[in-house]
Amino acid sequence: MGTEIFLVGVGILVIIAIFDIMVGVSNDAVNFLNSSIGSRVASRATIMTIASFGIMAGVTFSGGMMEVARKGIFHPNFFTMPELLTIFLAVMIADIILLDLFNTYGLPTSTTVSIVFELLGAAVAVSLMKLLSAGDSLMNVVQYINTGKAMMIIMGILLSVAIAFICGAVVQFLSRILFTFNYEQKLARYGALWGGVALSSITYFILVKGAKGATFISAEQVVWIKGHTLLILAAIFVVSAVALQLLLLFRVNILKPIVLIGTFALAMAFAANDLVNFIGVPLAGIHAYEAAIASSDPLTITMGVLSKKVQSETLFLLIAGGIMVATLWFSRKARTVTETEVSLGQQEEGDEKFESIALSRAIVRLALNISDLVKHVVPRRLRVLANRRTDPRAYRSPLDGERKPSFDLVRASVNLMVASAVVSYATSNKLPLSTTYVTFMVAMGSSFADHAWGRESAVYRITGVLTVVGGWFMTAIMAFTFAGLFAVVIFYGQALGVVGLLSLGVLLIWNAHRKHRTLSEEAAKQKIFNLQKVENAEESVATSFEHMGTFLRELRESLEETLEALFVQDYDRLAVQRKRLKQFQSWSNIISANILKTMRLLQQNNLSISPQYPQTVRRLQKLTNGHRDIVLRAYTHVGNHHKGLLAIQIGDLEKVWALLDEILRDVEATFEQLGPADLQSLSDKYQQLRDMAGDLNELQMERIHDNTSKTRLSILFYAIVGDAIMLSKQNLKLLEIFNTSFGQLEQEKDPAEN
Repeated sequence: MGTEIFLVGVGILVIIAIFDIMVGVSNDAVNFLNSSIGSRVASRATIMTIASFGIMAGVTFSGGMMEVARKGIFHPNFFTMPELLTIFLAVMIADIILLDLFNTYGLPTSTTVSIVFELLGAAVAVSLMKLLSAGDSLMNVVQYINTGKAMMIIMGILLSVAIAFICGAVVQFLSRILFTFNYEQKLARYGALWGGVALSSITYFILVKGAKGATFISAEQVVWIKGHTLLILAAIFVVSAVALQLLLLFRVNILKPIVLIGTFALAMAFAANDLVNFIGVPLAGIHAYEAAIASSDPLTITMGVLSKKVQSETLFLLIAGGIMVATLWFSRKARTVTETEVSLGQQEEGDEKFESIALSRAIVRLALNISDLVKHVVPRRLRVLANRRTDPRAYRSPLDGERKPSFDLVRASVNLMVASAVVSYATSNKLPLSTTYVTFMVAMGSSFADHAWGRESAVYRITGVLTVVGGWFMTAIMAFTFAGLFAVVIFYGQALGVVGLLSLGVLLIWNAHRKHRTLSEEAAKQKIFNLQKVENAEESVATSFEHMGTFLRELRESLEETLEALFVQDYDRLAVQRKRLKQFQSWSNIISANILKTMRLLQQNNLSISPQYPQTVRRLQKLTNGHRDIVLRAYTHVGNHHKGLLAIQIGDLEKVWALLDEILRDVEATFEQLGPADLQSLSDKYQQLRDMAGDLNELQMERIHDNTSKTRLSILFYAIVGDAIMLSKQNLKLLEIFNTSFGQLEQEKDPAEN
C-alpha cells in the first residue's frame, strides 16, 4: 500500500481536530467562566470578550505543551508511521465521542485526562498486537509505554479533589469571616490588602502556568522566575494593593477587576495547556508523516524523530485559537456545562439538577454528627461570632438586569484566587493537577463554606459533586477502553475500519445532539416556573398564577395523551408519560416554593393577601396526585397485558374527558391571561360532570352484574372517573382562590379606584 492512504489519514486527523476543539472548549469553558458568570461581575458579552482575549493569548504560549502527544505517553521509537496513525486516529475518534457525551449531560470533565488515557489505551492495544504478531512476551508492553505518566495523573486526580476542596473551603470561610455577606463596607478598610493577595496569586499563575511555554521567554528567564518567586510575589502584592487602594478612593468595587483578571488568567492557562489535547495529536501525525516521507522506507521506519523537540507552527495555533473563541461564543453545550457547576454552588435554594442518593444522604448525616461534635469542642462565644459573620441570611444580592447572581463577588474572587494558587504551586513543583478538577473542587469547597449547601439542598448538591467526580474516573476508564478498541478495529480493518468508526462517531454524536436538544427543552420548561429572581410582590402573585396556567396546560395535554394511549393499548406512549411524572412533581414543588417566596415578599412589602392563597399548595399537590394516579393505573394495566377497556367504557370515558378538558382549559386561560373568572360557569360544568359520573357509575354496575366488565377493568374505570371529578374540583378551588387573592391584591395596590 502506498503512502497516499496515510496522507488521507492525516487529513482526517486534521478535520477531526476541528470538531474536537469544539467539544473540548464546550467542556472546559466552565473552568474560567463559572466564577464570573455565577457572580454576574459584568455582562455576558464583556465576560466572553475578556475570556476570548485570554484564549488568544494562551494559544501562542502553548508550543512547549505539544511534546506530550508525541512522546509523553509512549516511546515513538518503537512504532512505525502506519502504527502511529492507527493510534492517533483511534485517539481522536474516541476523544470527540467521549467529550461530546459528557457535554450532552452537562458534566465537566478533564480533556487532559481523556487525551492521556486515550493515547495510553490505543498505544497499549497497538503494542500488544505488535507483540502478538512477533511472538514476543506480552510483558514487554512496558517497554513501549510510559506507565509512570498515567500513574501520576491518577494520583493527581485524587490529590486535586481533596486539596482543592479543602483549600477552597478554608479560604472562603476566612474571607467570609473577614468581609461577611455585607462586604461593601469592609472593603474600604482592608479590601486593598486582601485584593493584593488575590492579584498576586492570579498574576503569578499567569507567569507559571501560562507564559512558561511562550517563545519570547527564554529558559534562563524561566529559571530566574522560579528562583525569585517571593520577590515577584512581593512586588505584585505592593503594586496591586496600592492600585486597588486608589480605586477604592474613587468608590470602585475592586472585586470586579480581580474577578475579570482571574477570568483572563484561567482562560489563558486553559488555552496554553489544553490546546495540546485537541491539536497535539494531529500535529504529531503531520510530523510523523513528514518524517516518514523524507526517509527511504516510509512504511517501516520507526518514528524516533518524534522524541526530538519540534517547533510548533504559529499559524496552526492561531487558527485553533480562533475556533476555540468561536465555540466559546456560540456553543449551547458550553452553557449547559457551565450551568451545572454554577447551579451546584448557587447561594440560594432553587431547582436542583440532581436527585438525592443513599451515599449523599449518608455524607450529610456524617457531617451533621461531626457538627454536633464540634459544638462541644469550640467555645460558645466563638461559635456565635463565626455564625453571625457567616450567616447567609444576610445575603442580599442586588438585581442585575432581570436575574440575581448565584453568588457574590467575594466568593467569585476566592474561587479564582485559590484555583490559581493551587495550580501554580503544583505546576512549579512538577505535581500533576488538572485545571478542571481544581477549579471545580475549589468552587464546591467555597460554596460549602458559604452555607450554600444548607439542610434543604445539601443532599442534592453532594449528589451532583459525586456524579461529576465519578465521571472523572469514568473518563479515564472509558477513554482507555474506547481508544483501545478503536485501535484494534483500525489495525485490522485499516481503511474500512476508519470509515466504520467515523460513521459510528457521526451516528453517536448526532444522537447525543438530539438528546441534548431534548434535555434543553425540558430544562427550558423547568425554568419558566422559576420565580427565584422576581423581587416585586405584585408581579410574583400574578406570575405564580400564570405558572399555574402553564402547569395546567402541560397536565391537560399529558392526560389527553395518556387516555388516548390507554384506549388503543399503546404501551410506549404510556411509558413516555410515566417518565414525565417526576417532572410534573418537580414543577408542582417549584410553583409551591414560589408561592411561599411570594408570601414572604408580600410580608416584606406590608401587603396582605387572602388566607386562601397558601391553599394553592394543597390544591396543586392534589392535582399532581390525580394526574399521577391516572397515568400509573393506565401504564400498569397495559404493561401487565390486561384486557383493554370495552368499547362502551371508552365511549363513557371520552364523555368524561370532554367535560374535564373544558374545565381545565377555562381555568388555564383565566390564569395565563389573568382575566376575569366565570365561577358560575365552571361550577355548572363541575356539577354536570358529577351528575354524568353518577349515571356512568350506574351503567358500570350493570356491566359488573352481567360480568361483561371484569374486576380490573371496573377498578380502572371507577378510578379514572373518580380522579376526573377530583381534578375538576381542585380546578374550581384554584379559581376561587384566584378571584379572592388577586382581587384583594388589586384593591390594596390601588385603593383610590374602589
